[in-house]
Amino acid sequence: MIIEIKYINDEVKRIEKIEQGDWIDLYSSEDYELSKGEFKLINLGVAMKLPKGFEAHMAPRSSTFKTWKIIQTNSLGIIDESYCGDQDFWRFPAYAMENTKIYKNDKICQFRIVQKMPLVILKEVKELGNPDRGGIGSTGRN
Repeated sequence: MIIEIKYINDEVKRIEKIEQGDWIDLYSSEDYELSKGEFKLINLGVAMKLPKGFEAHMAPRSSTFKTWKIIQTNSLGIIDESYCGDQDFWRFPAYAMENTKIYKNDKICQFRIVQKMPLVILKEVKELGNPDRGGIGSTGRN
């Protein structure tokens, strides 16, 4: 599978797929200073042309909160194959829990490529005809 990548400039760290792990790291393309409670879209400096039928799932790295005290505001970012224009640079929606500084080429999040959901037909019924399990959070209860 080939993914075409356009970088915003020559100073942005180039991304690469490492042998170990299924996620690819992404980097801030510029310096940011966020105050506690501030929201900012962190430009990651990459635009990509994903293969037809695939999408990217973007999430924080395990060290993102520990290092910069930011959280991703939408929990999981979904970038579909139609977001592939020359100016469709990926951004990380960050909310600062404390005052923080993020520098150009800081490794702040990661993504993986996932095949899109197949075409489904939603059919309304009066009953599903299966036994109930006891509701959400009931597994393992005595």
